[in-house]
Amino acid sequence: MSEFLKRKIVKLLKHAELSPTSPEQLAKDMDIDRRDLGQFNSAVEQLLSCGHLVMGTGELISLPPLKGKIVGLFRANARGFGFISPLEPNSHGDLFIPAAETAGAMTGDIVSAKVIKRSHRTGQMRFSGKITEILERAENKFVGTLKKEKGLGWLVRPEGSSFFDPICIDDIAAKNAGQNDKCVVEILNYPTGRYLANGVITKVLGKTGRYDTEIQSIIHQYHLPGKFNPDCIRQARSAADAFHPDKADDRQDITDKVIITIDPASAKDFDDAISLEANSRGNPVLGIHIADVSSFVGAGSSLDEEAKERGNSVYLPGKTIPMLSEVLSNGICSLQPGRERFCKSVYLTYDSQGNILSRHFANSLICSTQRLTYQQAEQILDGRIEEDIRPEAVHLLKKMEALSRSIEQRRIRNAMLHLDLAETELIMDGSGMVSDARPADDSYPHTIIEMFMVEANEAVASLLDRVNVAFMRRIHPPPEKLRLNELAELVNSFGMRHFGLGKNPGRREIQRLLGAVRGTDFELAVNLAVLRSLEKARYCGLHIGHYALGSENYCHFTSPIRRYADLLVHRLLDKYIRGQISGASGTGIDSEQDLGLIGSHISFTEQRGEDAEREMKKVLILQLLSGRIGSELDCVLTGLTGFGVFAQSKKFGIEGLIPMELLGRDKWQHDRKTHAVRGIRSGTVLRLGQPLKAKIDSVNIPARQLNLVPAEPLIKSHKSGPAKKKRRRRSRKKT
Repeated sequence: MSEFLKRKIVKLLKHAELSPTSPEQLAKDMDIDRRDLGQFNSAVEQLLSCGHLVMGTGELISLPPLKGKIVGLFRANARGFGFISPLEPNSHGDLFIPAAETAGAMTGDIVSAKVIKRSHRTGQMRFSGKITEILERAENKFVGTLKKEKGLGWLVRPEGSSFFDPICIDDIAAKNAGQNDKCVVEILNYPTGRYLANGVITKVLGKTGRYDTEIQSIIHQYHLPGKFNPDCIRQARSAADAFHPDKADDRQDITDKVIITIDPASAKDFDDAISLEANSRGNPVLGIHIADVSSFVGAGSSLDEEAKERGNSVYLPGKTIPMLSEVLSNGICSLQPGRERFCKSVYLTYDSQGNILSRHFANSLICSTQRLTYQQAEQILDGRIEEDIRPEAVHLLKKMEALSRSIEQRRIRNAMLHLDLAETELIMDGSGMVSDARPADDSYPHTIIEMFMVEANEAVASLLDRVNVAFMRRIHPPPEKLRLNELAELVNSFGMRHFGLGKNPGRREIQRLLGAVRGTDFELAVNLAVLRSLEKARYCGLHIGHYALGSENYCHFTSPIRRYADLLVHRLLDKYIRGQISGASGTGIDSEQDLGLIGSHISFTEQRGEDAEREMKKVLILQLLSGRIGSELDCVLTGLTGFGVFAQSKKFGIEGLIPMELLGRDKWQHDRKTHAVRGIRSGTVLRLGQPLKAKIDSVNIPARQLNLVPAEPLIKSHKSGPAKKKRRRRSRKKT
């Protein structure tokens, strides 16, 4: 469990303004709950004992200074240079490695490097490094496209961002590979200063550019799981055969209640359903009914171990890689209309202001009355009702909307943060390729379900916290003070000082800022800046709370079909409902240490799935845009660097780079202090959030790069007046 705390401690101490400091002050800066102080102190002691922290005068702790030689994890950049993240933290942080000193290292490699000092004109010591040895290679298999190039022979150029140099292939006949085939290549000899890497093709995925080929490429790049093993299939089928809802005497039978599901039109696994009635006092009682996966997947079983390893379902464009066998996820666990299903039910009673008056939990048997898509739900709320929609479902949905708005207002009053980052929905043709894109549906029914799921998650977490058992929490740590101050500086550079985002702003100030920029040119840039200032939510057993939601206790409970964390929580809730709660034994978690290990793993698989989905979307969009060279895009500036500016397409949601030399005939300079790029001669200023029309200049799909140029001149032309004649000086002789 202390691994998360160790990383957080080291991360905070990298900031000079927080180091050196006392352990007590550090715990305060990290908002450590008193129940977790023992684990915090243990983490500090472990970091001190292994030399990752040093204690100086006054028992103040800090990171050790940078030594002459470091060992760390290398990250390559497409421009040739890279950075090393030291395995033993130091006060300097990551070490810059120039392009000529990488020694052929690739992203993920463990390397040894010599630290070189170089003076900076401001007097501050700057450091760079030279890789002296590659200790451990991270990867020996890559995916890329096979091409025959004149003078070089057969080459595979890797895709993605881990390795950028081509790999020589000697024998392409072994796998019957040919020109433009996408292949999996295993490296036999790594690159040196004089020679390219040499490898062998282990698998041919298909012709590059085809949808099925690109999907397989992403699956191999991210090591996503494949088919379920035979034991999992047998267990799932046995569970389906043994499912007899008519014999569920120990469950609350609510099959006569009006219950609906609302999901995307393409969804097949329905894991949440909603009911809403009034009690004897007229108070609304919200029922959130979640598929009871724990009844079919026992702790320690083959299905459970496989679900734990997968961590979550992965949703790629046009393809789902499920956490559970489809016999369960699309079958007996899916809350299909007209089918009796086992559920875990959370009942929340509200007052007129959307405040919770009471909570109740039960194992239940339900039968969904109607399945609605989000589009159908929106039409109903707009008064457009299709013939096959049942009247009781319409009545229920309208009551759901009223309650949701009350809950939403309560959460807004409590400073819940909501980022407006519009998602892009890809429009795909019959072959699986992208034909166009549009903004993803964000109608109010999405908010209804979101509000209800958050309420259920919070209610279950509060219950498990109250009965004092260790459980898998969904934590969102508060942002670091330095990040918040950087956010305030950025917002002030936009000319928004009147929003009151001063030093170390709180959640309510950030909420007010997000509301103020809604609908303005700065909306995307500010929302992205807030997102970058926040920590990443993750799974952990520590009592840290959820910053963005303003929740003291939070967990994931509402999606056990697609998230392993929810399945763990379901098992604990089941023990509580049955009166067996006495700790975490029998839940698949044997200790808090195991809880920490599982939390780290499923946080990793969650991020892996998100990265894979994002990259697959990017590939498909780049394929579309590669046929539209010269087309114009409406963009917003989202990034400023010393080598160019990044502009994001409003329609496609993809970023492209405009190099400095293509901004216009001027000397351009990145001003970090004012968060701007300036033309020295013209005085033209480019800022984050600024709208910009750009043309597609080129597309590099293997490198995942979109290159843009301004569609209109950025430098305003000035009409010059008549040229003034230079006055000649006449020399006068002394007389």
